[in-house]
Amino acid sequence: MKKIMIIFAAMLSHLVGFYGVGQAMAQRTLPGMKSVEVKANMVDGFYTGSARNGGYSFGVYYSVFKGNNANEWTFGGEYLQTYKPYGESGRIPIADFTAEVGYNLHLFSNYSQFFHLYGGISALGGYETVNWGKTLLSDGATLHDSDAFIYGGAINVQADFYLSDRIALTANLKERFIFGNSTGHCRFSYGLGVRLMID
Repeated sequence: MKKIMIIFAAMLSHLVGFYGVGQAMAQRTLPGMKSVEVKANMVDGFYTGSARNGGYSFGVYYSVFKGNNANEWTFGGEYLQTYKPYGESGRIPIADFTAEVGYNLHLFSNYSQFFHLYGGISALGGYETVNWGKTLLSDGATLHDSDAFIYGGAINVQADFYLSDRIALTANLKERFIFGNSTGHCRFSYGLGVRLMID
């Protein structure tokens, strides 16, 4: 019986360590903790190098956890590149450079805090360039869409998967609503990222 109790205690301690309960659990998403995250997303579909529509984006974000409920403020910048089909085989590049501030509400986490789910909103503003400012197209036609200062907002859902107390892989869905331009007002993106905790 004593041997069984020792084996049971050893198994329990192993499970506690495996699922990150205890000290490791307490070291994640604490109030005042900060993180830096790099994201890479597909935009408006699945992008390939020869795609005539769709696009991609890259972003860098700085976050601060507030309170004991793991909600967070985020501040960041993003470069977003999309394309519009033109003619039979051409495409016109559209690039957005935006700054963003948002608030993410913590929706769920499992007991070991390996998994966290957030939903958030943000405000953004920046600049959009169409065909890199060139109004004359290769076939001699004139492009009527022009560069513009843009503004708007976004809603997002993000899942964090902690590999350790300092590193998490992230997956996100995001819908941007852009105004001030003439090339379309909605941009849906999805992708992956890496989050590094920096205290």
